Amino acid sequence: MKLRRKDREVTETNELIQIIDQCKVCRIGMQDNAGLYIVPMNFGYTYENNQLVLFFHSAKEGRKIQALKENSVVCFEMDCEHRLITGDLACQYSYSFKSIIGNGKVVFIDEVEEKKTALSALMRHQTKKDFSFDDRMVDSVLVFKIIVHEFTGKYHP
Repeated sequence: MKLRRKDREVTETNELIQIIDQCKVCRIGMQDNAGLYIVPMNFGYTYENNQLVLFFHSAKEGRKIQALKENSVVCFEMDCEHRLITGDLACQYSYSFKSIIGNGKVVFIDEVEEKKTALSALMRHQTKKDFSFDDRMVDSVLVFKIIVHEFTGKYHP
């Protein structure tokens, strides 16, 4: 992915992961027969062996799930550290932020133990606490992951 403003690009892996750590909502962009569709979702993640994987849970039905089953290629965006930068004139105003944008492929998780691991990662990211899940709890939700193909970060101080 190429950024127009190279001076704002975040390229260091540790800094990218720090931004992901701060973000709690990930917007997933997808397409179905009705058109483009974007949905904000809480998420968890792992970053191992240079591979970012994002985890989500959902109801088992709905437009999002149908769209993802029909076309598993998605893009995503997350942002944090929002702050208005003021000025004397309207065009001197700006906005400070950090963001991550990327693309990947959705894979639905059916295996019970993998679902538990994914849900644990999601809860750890959202709450900084460890939770355990029994089979009944896991069976009540649909769990999927985005295997990230490419992502980049941006920072406007």
